[in-house]
Amino acid sequence: MKRWPPAMWGVLFVTLLTVIYLVVVVGIAWGLMTSGDLIAILMGAALIVFPLFGAVLVVRDLIFAMQGNHLLQQLAEADALPEDNLPKRPSGRVVREAADVDFERWKTEVEAAPESWAAWARLSLAYRAAGDTNRARAAMRQAIGLERAERNQAG
Repeated sequence: MKRWPPAMWGVLFVTLLTVIYLVVVVGIAWGLMTSGDLIAILMGAALIVFPLFGAVLVVRDLIFAMQGNHLLQQLAEADALPEDNLPKRPSGRVVREAADVDFERWKTEVEAAPESWAAWARLSLAYRAAGDTNRARAAMRQAIGLERAERNQAG
């Protein structure tokens, strides 16, 4: 049986607290919306809309993280993940200059095989090591899309 990483337990705990919060807020919102006062009705509606919007964003992010982790797990099983041999600072963060140099290798791999989800996933890790989270997420989204298309073609 596979164990969940500690971060997954933390996510589960925070999600449970969020659900409890939403139940309480919906109760308060219902009370406001049934009061008959226009301002209270608007406040009650806002108490429902804003948390739901936040919940949608959190669910989207959790799905993205699970899909990305699934791809990285596939790479790990195929022994195709890049080695974690970049120098690190005492804090554990990668030395940015070394990550920038290593990045070129993974960028070249994607340029040579732009249809390879594995290359995009490795590029995502290189962006992350270089501290560019936005591009890391974009590269992982590209990897997820390519892997999904490959799976659909095979199936």
